[in-house]
Amino acid sequence: MTATVPGPTLGVVGGGQLGRMLAEAAAPLGVEVVVLDPTPDCPASLVARDQVLGSFDEADAVHDLAARVDALTFEIELADPDVLEEVSEEYDIPVHPSPDTLRMIQDKLVQKDTLGEAGIPIPEFRQVDDADDLRDAVEEFGAVMLKARTGGYDGRGNVPVTSVDEAEDALADIGHAPAMAEAFVDFVREVSVIGVVGDDETRVFPLGENVHEAEILRETVVPARTSDAVTERAKEVAYDVLDQLEGRGVYGIELFETSGSPRDSDPSSGQGPRDSGGEILVNEIAPRPHNSGHWTIEGAMTSQFEQHARAVLGWPLGSTALRAPTVSANILGDIEENQPAELHGVDGVLAADGVSLHWYGKHEVRPLRKMGHITAVGDAESLASTDGHDVADGGGDTGGNDVPDVAVDDLLAAARDHIDSLTFDP
Repeated sequence: MTATVPGPTLGVVGGGQLGRMLAEAAAPLGVEVVVLDPTPDCPASLVARDQVLGSFDEADAVHDLAARVDALTFEIELADPDVLEEVSEEYDIPVHPSPDTLRMIQDKLVQKDTLGEAGIPIPEFRQVDDADDLRDAVEEFGAVMLKARTGGYDGRGNVPVTSVDEAEDALADIGHAPAMAEAFVDFVREVSVIGVVGDDETRVFPLGENVHEAEILRETVVPARTSDAVTERAKEVAYDVLDQLEGRGVYGIELFETSGSPRDSDPSSGQGPRDSGGEILVNEIAPRPHNSGHWTIEGAMTSQFEQHARAVLGWPLGSTALRAPTVSANILGDIEENQPAELHGVDGVLAADGVSLHWYGKHEVRPLRKMGHITAVGDAESLASTDGHDVADGGGDTGGNDVPDVAVDDLLAAARDHIDSLTFDP
């Protein structure tokens, strides 16, 4: 589409926090957003032009959405690729990323098969149809992560299995769903690359380091505290992954950095040893903006959400260059039972220099539910040079290791202090 302002209307299957932030980013471009979501007054409804009420895979609802928009995308993998293909043809509107890409990514086994056949480095895995298959995988790999092939997020649908005696219970835990077993990876850290595929250009954001607890992402640190060799390898793998995907848009690529040769580090950081080598393995792909890319709203020249709108519409992409060292930290439900959402301690966060608050507009807080996030942005002068930032091609680089580790460590510590000051407990 030729870029004009006011712009076209973008339809989004899904109206959660990702749809909300996408609508926020699209508005300054003159692009209006209509979302489809089964929850009345969903998080995106307060900032989008309108909401179609219906299930993500409900054909009639998707048809209603498609009839009102000029292009269609999704912010959740529960969308039905067959229905998306159908409405694309009937209403003559583009759908991005491609329904074929969504179809491949929805099934973790198909996703891994596709990556493996393309020669992209991945952990060892095998299909699991029953307890015998799972026992065979444990005997072969020593210990595995059992993953339901479809659905699941924030650790849901994932069960660690360390003994053949655990096979029956593990399958029961995922509801005896079709599954795969993936060998445990001896990794130093989890990292991610947010990639964006435009009409005739592809770019990646700087490498982020992800800190998880109980299978839930807590913080993303940018630039990742690792070596130039590892960041360059992550960039190469990310571009190889993007080459396998059809359709425009933003993709979150989760990666493992495996063990290498350790170098001097500060053990008090709690993040494990920092090393100068190691392989990069692909964990999973998300065909949409990703939690580990929320830092881009304040930390990058163009946010992942604005990039997604631009890409889906076929507009020129923005720069992915890093503004300054950045940490994003999730605000999670710190209560034991569901209750109306009211966050306390906000004044201190709002008063802090370089800290931004993002509230997702969810009406109910649940234990460990993602309710919002904060972003802490450091000193741009700590970017000692632009050697790690390929500004000429829009910052399409996963480097940025010219930032001293101590500066990023201090920023992470400050972000954690701010998160600890927030509570839903009256």
